[in-house]
Amino acid sequence: MHLPIAGACFISVKESDKGAMVPLARSLTGLGFRIVATRGTGAYLKDNGLDVQIVNKVTEGRPDITDLMRSGEIQLVINTAEGKVAIADSFSLRRTALTAGIAYMTTVAGARAAVRAIEALRGETLGVRPLQAYFTK
Repeated sequence: MHLPIAGACFISVKESDKGAMVPLARSLTGLGFRIVATRGTGAYLKDNGLDVQIVNKVTEGRPDITDLMRSGEIQLVINTAEGKVAIADSFSLRRTALTAGIAYMTTVAGARAAVRAIEALRGETLGVRPLQAYFTK
């Protein structure tokens, strides 16, 4: 999976993960990403001062998030699911992300790691160093 360094991030998370998304969404916004979210997650993020574009879930009618993903408008997805309907929705999100080559995170820990990696990619030039360079005497 290739992490994007710009674009839009779709966020849709279960209730217990919403608080953890606020600092991650702020970091992504600071990096220039646009935040797109479902109604529930979007309302939570907006209540915490973030600018969010609301999009339909797969079961809420067209255009929905998979339409935005297929059209190239989404470069990163953060989606944690809980319950039968949400898990069924996330299947189409995962499939669309896979076929469109979109980075997809399914846990808060994975989302944190991705945001940190994007920050590193944006802030440093990455290079190759020999293993011995890390263990000097």
